[in-house]
Amino acid sequence: MRPQSESELAEAVSSTRTGIRISGGGTRGALGNPVDVGISVETGGLSGISRYEPGALTVSAGAGTRLGEVEAALSEHGQQLPFEPMDHRGLLGTSGEPTIGAVAACNLSGPRRILAGACRDFLIGVRFVDGTGAVVKSGGRVMKNVTGYDLVKLLAGSYGTLGILTEVTFKVLPAPEARAVVLIEGLGDQDAVSAMTMALGSPYGVSGAAHATSGVDGKPVTMIRVEGFEESVRYRAARLVCHLSRFGEASVEDDIDRTAAGWAWVRDVEAFHGRDGDVWRVSVRPGDGPAAAAAARSGIDADVGVLYDWGGGLLWLLVPEGSDVRGCLKDFAGHASLVRASPETRRSLGAFHPLPGPLERISAKLRARFDPRSILNRGIMG
Repeated sequence: MRPQSESELAEAVSSTRTGIRISGGGTRGALGNPVDVGISVETGGLSGISRYEPGALTVSAGAGTRLGEVEAALSEHGQQLPFEPMDHRGLLGTSGEPTIGAVAACNLSGPRRILAGACRDFLIGVRFVDGTGAVVKSGGRVMKNVTGYDLVKLLAGSYGTLGILTEVTFKVLPAPEARAVVLIEGLGDQDAVSAMTMALGSPYGVSGAAHATSGVDGKPVTMIRVEGFEESVRYRAARLVCHLSRFGEASVEDDIDRTAAGWAWVRDVEAFHGRDGDVWRVSVRPGDGPAAAAAARSGIDADVGVLYDWGGGLLWLLVPEGSDVRGCLKDFAGHASLVRASPETRRSLGAFHPLPGPLERISAKLRARFDPRSILNRGIMG
């Protein structure tokens, strides 16, 4: 099905007697556990920017609107989605066009999250059709406090299990005038995390801190990003070079196109594109990052590709097919999600980290409230 209006979608949901698999642009269909499919509903017919107020820093768009269309409209006014959503196509080997609704449904947040916040922090309004076919609206075009269920935050990251998004409203921010990246080559994992921690604790407004154990040229490289007005960026980058001098010689890259490409490389985990193996996304305390990577290497007893983001708090791991990373990391606080694997592996290991008992009961009650027939993306979250 490809409904052309919210009312058409609501009627389709209320009348269906089978499961529904929700699809946006088809680029993230391999995320999560395999879905028990009855019919597929594509949101591409619910597209278009319905309202954009540059002065108010808000944009509303149909859930099926191409992400590129939204970003292009914002760019014309020198604005951006500040949470830097990831593009999964290269990692998952998919095609199509990412949609703004899928960004919200999956709560996709990239390297700038450490400074700006997550996708859900900028999602301020939603319209959706729940599992009964009812149309629900929550939030609006201004930031405000709420009582009861904060449906906007509940829908962000729910993977369509609470409702099918039809429209989303985001708070946006001005795009930076300039960008610079401080680069330090050759650091081991522990020194790299120490350098990123020092940079993030500095007064220089770091908006990205990542470490590739094998960069574009095969050498380890640590990347510290600053953004803003040109003169300020130049000053802060120079100060960071001095601030991090104990870790060795650093260089500064300030070409706007090269730096954008470099952070897209981090954001989209391009280091693992076209390489065999499963990909895990692991969130731990930044200080635990190197030890967690070492535990994965030791427990799996194989070569493990590692990319650090968020100052060491986010690890992307490339491991042999079928490897259970969670079993190697049971001594660390955090969670591990299986992002890329065969349907059989995702089904046997579970794509999402198991929730503690009390949280699982709360989640089950919420799903029963919004999808009492259990028809929306059934099984995707376990």
